Amino acid sequence: MAELPAALAAGPIYLDYNATTPVDPRVAEVMWPHLAHWFGNPGSAHRYAEEPKRALAEARGQVADWIGAAPDEVVFTGTGSEADQLAIRGAVLAARSPRPRVITQATEHPAVLATCEALRRLHGARVTVLPVDGEGVVDPDALSECLDDDVVLVSVMAANNETGTLQPVGELARRSRAAGALFHCDAAQAAGKIRLDVGALGVDLLTLVGHKVYAPKGIAALYVRDGVALEPVGYGGGQERGRRAGTENVASAVAFGAAAGIADPERERITALRDELHERLVAALPGRVRLNGPVAERLPNTLNVSIDGVAGHALLAAVPGVAASTGSACHSGLRTPSPVLTAMGLSRERALGALRLSLGRWSTPQDVRAAADLLVEAVTTL
Repeated sequence: MAELPAALAAGPIYLDYNATTPVDPRVAEVMWPHLAHWFGNPGSAHRYAEEPKRALAEARGQVADWIGAAPDEVVFTGTGSEADQLAIRGAVLAARSPRPRVITQATEHPAVLATCEALRRLHGARVTVLPVDGEGVVDPDALSECLDDDVVLVSVMAANNETGTLQPVGELARRSRAAGALFHCDAAQAAGKIRLDVGALGVDLLTLVGHKVYAPKGIAALYVRDGVALEPVGYGGGQERGRRAGTENVASAVAFGAAAGIADPERERITALRDELHERLVAALPGRVRLNGPVAERLPNTLNVSIDGVAGHALLAAVPGVAASTGSACHSGLRTPSPVLTAMGLSRERALGALRLSLGRWSTPQDVRAAADLLVEAVTTL
């Protein structure tokens, strides 16, 4: 296991890796010289530009190698939301279709759903939102029934950030492309947790996010298959092959490249820890723990459960020793259930009771046991 980041040493137990990951000390070490010394603009034509230009190219190659792409197919962006917007808005506007249609699904990240809604509102695009089943999975046959000549793009995530549900991306992409539509996949949560290969998946566009894989916040990337045309989100100096204007964030790109270079899903170790955490909760709270999402086809690090009779936000408030997330949001003092869990058909009570526990690189058996004990103690008290 890599060196423990100092920020984690004092606790609480961190079980919120799906929200963000600590920066790996090895990544910070590689990034630092580009903050402290190599300040040049990679677009300049003098000596100060040489190292930033070389480092940026190396980082692009590292990210490309990570997903089986060519370096020229990687576009660095500031965030995953920007990458999603570049993919979706960019593909629809570049198509120049008089009646563009976009297909997505109900449990997508808000960055995807909001971009689709903006295209509908501002550009007259028609948007179809596919339903999901009780485990949060899209039926490929439901997609096929909606595909027609007007569909420009289909956008379906690789893995859900709340439940970890894995979508059948390869099959969805195959059917979309056979119908003449481009396929975009937001892989922000899947990258670094399962192996991704853009060729095997058959996708045209793929979103990746640095702070989900132990790089800093503020750096992301979009894979753009060679030959795919996109309208830029921002216009200007022609950086990123004209797809994303603005002087490149070299230090963060270098960090993202380094993170990609050392990415290891650790699937067996993380799955074992996730399952132990689940088993301990079930054993201590018999008949009260409900798994939200599929048993098998989900991310190895993600456990989303509801505990009968306990609200998720109240439980976490009672356990300051555990840092995790809930399945609800608070608006003006009122709790609203997660749209993801609601789309899966869960009751309001169960959705409000949801707790997302997500593990990562520095999760240990000791963390799992201590967290389970703290949660169980709080449930009995509540």
